[in-house]
Amino acid sequence: MAMEDTALTELWRDSAAPPADRVKDLIPRMSVREKVAQLYGAWVGADATSGEVAPFQHSSELPPADWSDVLRHGVGQLTRPFGTAPVDPVAGALALANSQRALAEAGQGIPALVHEECLTGLGAWQATIYPAPLCWGASFDPELVRRMGEQIGRTLRRLGVHQGLAPVLDVARDLRWGRVEETIAEDPYLVGTLGAAYVEGLESTGVIATLKHFAGYSASRAGRNLAPVSIGPRELADVILPPFEMALRAGARSVMNSYSDNDGVPVAGDPALLTDLLRDTYGFTGTVVSDYFAVAFLHRLHRTAGSKGQAAVQALAAGIDVELPTLDCFGTPLIAALEAGEADMTLVDRALERVLLQKCELGLLDADWSPEPPILSEVDQRLDDDESRELAGRLARRAIVLLRNADGALPLAPGKRLAVVGPRAHVADAAFGCYSFPRHIGVHHPDIDLGVEARTVLEALQADPAGYQITYAQGCPIPDTESSLRLRAERAAAEGAAAAEGAAAAEAVNGEALRELGDRQIAEAVAAAREAEVCVAVLGDVSGLFGNGTSGEGCDASDLRLPGRQGELLEALLATGTPVVLVLLVGRPYELSRYADRLAAVVCGFLPGEEGANALADVLSGRVDPAGRLPVGFPAEGANQPSTYLTATLGLRSDVSTVDPTPLYPFGHGLSYNPAVWTDIGLPAGRVWPTDGTLRLAVTLRNDGTTTAGEVVQVYLHDPQAEVARPVQQLIAAPRVDVEPGTTRTVTVDLPADVTSYTGRAGRRIVEPGEVELWVGASSRDIRARLAARLAGPRREVGFDRAFQPEVRIVEG
Repeated sequence: MAMEDTALTELWRDSAAPPADRVKDLIPRMSVREKVAQLYGAWVGADATSGEVAPFQHSSELPPADWSDVLRHGVGQLTRPFGTAPVDPVAGALALANSQRALAEAGQGIPALVHEECLTGLGAWQATIYPAPLCWGASFDPELVRRMGEQIGRTLRRLGVHQGLAPVLDVARDLRWGRVEETIAEDPYLVGTLGAAYVEGLESTGVIATLKHFAGYSASRAGRNLAPVSIGPRELADVILPPFEMALRAGARSVMNSYSDNDGVPVAGDPALLTDLLRDTYGFTGTVVSDYFAVAFLHRLHRTAGSKGQAAVQALAAGIDVELPTLDCFGTPLIAALEAGEADMTLVDRALERVLLQKCELGLLDADWSPEPPILSEVDQRLDDDESRELAGRLARRAIVLLRNADGALPLAPGKRLAVVGPRAHVADAAFGCYSFPRHIGVHHPDIDLGVEARTVLEALQADPAGYQITYAQGCPIPDTESSLRLRAERAAAEGAAAAEGAAAAEAVNGEALRELGDRQIAEAVAAAREAEVCVAVLGDVSGLFGNGTSGEGCDASDLRLPGRQGELLEALLATGTPVVLVLLVGRPYELSRYADRLAAVVCGFLPGEEGANALADVLSGRVDPAGRLPVGFPAEGANQPSTYLTATLGLRSDVSTVDPTPLYPFGHGLSYNPAVWTDIGLPAGRVWPTDGTLRLAVTLRNDGTTTAGEVVQVYLHDPQAEVARPVQQLIAAPRVDVEPGTTRTVTVDLPADVTSYTGRAGRRIVEPGEVELWVGASSRDIRARLAARLAGPRREVGFDRAFQPEVRIVEG
């Protein structure tokens, strides 16, 4: 029967019919195998030679070499057709179109939904590499993040991709965790505000945003990846969940589970989180997709399931609809469990209905749906186009943080003699996050170029119109990165390396050689610094996965000292007497207190992407005023315990502990060359804040300089007395204000009383009448005013429908 004739007799093909009716028409037409096929992904490009991009990828069962038998029943999703290996975008789009045509002829003819990673831009070769999420946090700029999400969504749509696996909404809890670079901040309000903005941007293009990782992942013990979580229900409710609530309100249509177990219950098998809370309380109607291999982990790692079939049943009952990245537990094991009566078919139909409804809304069930991605008909087929690069650069410049500037060491005067040194100074991908294509996939394909143009910091300063006179020295290697990979390869090839004693001997020889190399490089850097007027030391992290880096997924730290010999290099540079400007390209804060008072300046870029080096050069030269603020505090000496600014009184410095958690540079900190003048901070007369209303705060800023002054007006809530121990201060508003030279601007912030809510003793979120204070300032420590107010009215219980954010208005004068 022709497609047109079929469409007349099959309601599910009729685009004019209600989606729910179409899905109800389709499901009874499907066989059990066709139904199950819609509940898993197909990772066609993954094989034993692929680089490891997910935990235990190569110890898991690989997909079949021949997919023809599998795909004849259809498939729910196609996994990363552009982000598994270096693929020319146009060739990849052609191959994807062919795959979709084949699926349209299989089973019921249902196309696959296609997903890709998109945390720092589309994770594909030649696509724009945007700043990492911690850099978004440093920008405090939701509008720029929204625009970035929109631009990423457009790129995904051009290639025929329907779903993006971003944003990460985990709140940073322990700086040793390797995935801190993927978080936005240590504060739930900031994470939620920027995460929701990203979701709005991505979803505005029709691409499905996937919230990660629901919920608790970042609170793992000792900051170890994929480790147990033992937080209490109040920390979960008041710190971990609010960003997800805000992003769901912004329109996210998919959620990915956390790998962790929370107090012994794996999230992948927890109906209390994935069904009772997410669907019954929040009203979520989209799809829940598993993190890669998370369903199998119920059997292999958590051991709450005795087989893969039991794992599939557990996950379906909990609320997971789609198993990613490829068929495993939801394949043959689930079919076997259904045939044996060990699985309830109603669970399959429940998940199937959600999957098909989403495909229907995307147009994939329409009779006139086309598999041709738009890029195939475009004149300009670049993924890293001028508009995308400009946006990546704007966000990077907005997020560079000036932490210290002693005696006006910055900006650098034109023509200065500079020694540019350090292991991150002349590396093209030094500013890329671990989910960028070069660091995620490209490292496994050393013969392939980056795919985008990216200057190094050295190259950006050499090309700077300020005309600096520059000498360069690497300074030292960073262990556990490119050098260690080379050494491991040499060790494996060494004679007798298969024997334990041969391997140990080879490692000792290579270790000694690496030490001698480092000594020579440090000496060369010191010599260069002595001859310079200013030494620019570019230090930091190498992003990677599972030990192939110093930051990123699976690259956790045992302490917060600078990786490798970088601290030793910095000490040697300081000993020269030449002023040292420290430039950090990092995925987490490091402990700098032993150097801080001797450094001329400290500039931090949290992996600012392909335009990061240019952004840093602009800030160092003074063409751009540093505008970033810290989304995570920098620890003081010895402070390697998990600690954030968001703590109750007992978490502060005290006389009964030898550990001082006071940060060196606090949350929200950031200096400027031309700071705005705060002229007035005020509340209405009486300062009464209705428990069901709003309170208006007004802050006036003046710019007496000759360049634009940027400020983030940070408003913290201080609750002197509550039912439970509350944070000493908690961010509830943070509008960014730009003030032009010679002008004055007033920002008014209408604060809903709901932002004061917290989880009380009974486990319910309440707005409690009583005295509170608003601490208003330029950082969590730099408080310019403490304003008392009184919450007046009845005690209220609030929930998912509460107000999360204030209304902000900025006016001249």
